[in-house]
Amino acid sequence: MFFASDNSGPVPPQVLTALTEANSGYAMGYGADAEMTVVTARIREIFEAPEAAVYLVATGTAANALALSTLCQPFETIFCTPTAHIHEDECNAPEFYSGGAKLTLVPGAPGFDDKMTPQALRATIAKEETRGVHGPQRGPVSLTQVTERGTIYSLAELQALSAVTKEFALPLHMDGARFANAMVALGCTPAEMTWKAGIDAVSFGGTKNGLLGVEAVIFFDPQKAREFELRRKRGGHLFSKHRYLSAQMLAYLTDDLWRDNAVKANDSCAYLAQGLRRAEAPLLHDPQANMIFAALPRATHQRLFDAGAAYHLWDGPLEGDPQERVAARFVCDWAIKKEQIDQFLALIL
Repeated sequence: MFFASDNSGPVPPQVLTALTEANSGYAMGYGADAEMTVVTARIREIFEAPEAAVYLVATGTAANALALSTLCQPFETIFCTPTAHIHEDECNAPEFYSGGAKLTLVPGAPGFDDKMTPQALRATIAKEETRGVHGPQRGPVSLTQVTERGTIYSLAELQALSAVTKEFALPLHMDGARFANAMVALGCTPAEMTWKAGIDAVSFGGTKNGLLGVEAVIFFDPQKAREFELRRKRGGHLFSKHRYLSAQMLAYLTDDLWRDNAVKANDSCAYLAQGLRRAEAPLLHDPQANMIFAALPRATHQRLFDAGAAYHLWDGPLEGDPQERVAARFVCDWAIKKEQIDQFLALIL
């Protein structure tokens, strides 16, 4: 009954097998391995982007921070939502790797702070670059897909936000830690959710979808490639034994493992959401991918924790009125079993 994070599940056997096979003999380092050549070709094919620059790093924070630093000058600001991972959960890494660029928060729609609207983005951008050299200059916009509240930007929403960034000639970055979950939920192609919608760079996540630890950074404008290479090296994220990153990503891209894992996680989340609705647990957001926010009585939380369930409370402590409802986050990964979900729901219903 482990719903704490999709970072916490096991690694698919295909990935472990690929690592074992890569662990034979010698290979050139720093991304010159044969596996990386194949990875680059496959990502370009999957994204329908034959000129794209493709790089691997070990963590999502590195992917986001290094990508944004490549798109941003130190005297600029990065636009994101109040709940963006780059704002809430990356310990100022984008500011650090960009040399001091600040983050400017774009408010979401009323009652929702996870998705920015074109109107709010335009108004927020317009407020910057109004003080000459005394204020921050306009920089890239970063979107999180899936958002930190489990919702998804539709293709139309992405295109509308992209149109705003193009008005101001600003680059658009996508934090795709849960990229595959969003894509299969929308029923679209990787290209439709990225460069065809106006995305300039994407952090293509693997760790939250089953990998041991690897993310791809993709620039659809290859002119950014050289700068990213230098920033990755300078930032300490260029692996010498790079083949072990490449092997993971290659297994991920083989036989649609990346899609299949996302489908499994999303389907499990939908099954869990049905059970929570039967239990009349209020859902704070409409779960669209593999993450749910729901409110349960404290007494129920205590019963679940005592039985071994693992998840995070979101808006209050465990101690207090046993009947008061406290929101919690539940995340399904690719490996969660229906039997585990049933065991969890049996403690609620």
